[in-house]
Amino acid sequence: MSEDVREFVRKNYARAITQKNGCCGNSGSCCCGDPLSNASMITSDLYRLDETEGLPQDVVAASFGCGNPTALAELHEGEVVLDLGSGAGLDVLLSARRVGSSGKAYGLDMTDEMLAEARANQVKAGISNAEFLKGHIEDIPLPDNTVDVLISNCVINLSANKDRVLQEAYRVLKPGGRFAVSDIVLTRPLPQKLQQDLMAWAGCVAGALLEEEYREKLAKAGFTDIEVQVTRVYDLTGPSAASIVPGLSANELYELNGSIVSAFIRARK
Repeated sequence: MSEDVREFVRKNYARAITQKNGCCGNSGSCCCGDPLSNASMITSDLYRLDETEGLPQDVVAASFGCGNPTALAELHEGEVVLDLGSGAGLDVLLSARRVGSSGKAYGLDMTDEMLAEARANQVKAGISNAEFLKGHIEDIPLPDNTVDVLISNCVINLSANKDRVLQEAYRVLKPGGRFAVSDIVLTRPLPQKLQQDLMAWAGCVAGALLEEEYREKLAKAGFTDIEVQVTRVYDLTGPSAASIVPGLSANELYELNGSIVSAFIRARK
């Protein structure tokens, strides 16, 4: 199923950034979109206006995440930052501004359309200390021990091989480096039929880990000082619920309510 998930996610996010009309077209099948889309329960109100001042409006509107990892990570002048699944580039450009000219911000994405959009946004913003790389988060194209801070915004849950992602994250971080991501986390297991639903995978739900699973996988990869801080609990009884958990009855949604949250996840190498 791993390759099926990857290709389905790639196509959905390519369509999302190409059409620029909400979350993956009209399907609602990814954790992305603008404040008017059904997915705004996940993506809305994550960045302060003063944080995004001076950046192209397109890059702000095309933020398809569930949090603000640049606020989570305490970035310092001269540091090297890597954003896994960088999309249209918002978190990379924000990071590049914060680490200054002596620092560097990398973005890694597998989708050509996203990379083209990110590079165009970089030019518009006039930011020179950023670089966008093509590749998979399970096979990061950077050497060992080269990154001070690894961030990601609602992307690790999209991978069907999270152990590999976290191993790679650990590999590229310098000793003492920080892992600081926003992601969807579960407080209890999802129904089996939802776990197998590709639309729910692309919607950042079906592939989400239980909080204790996330902690265990980080520890297995070698990380210490692991913290999981819930930032939003999603109401699955409202009209937007079907956009992130498709195919469930009203009773099933009621039973599942409170089980899907977004969280800040911190750890250290």
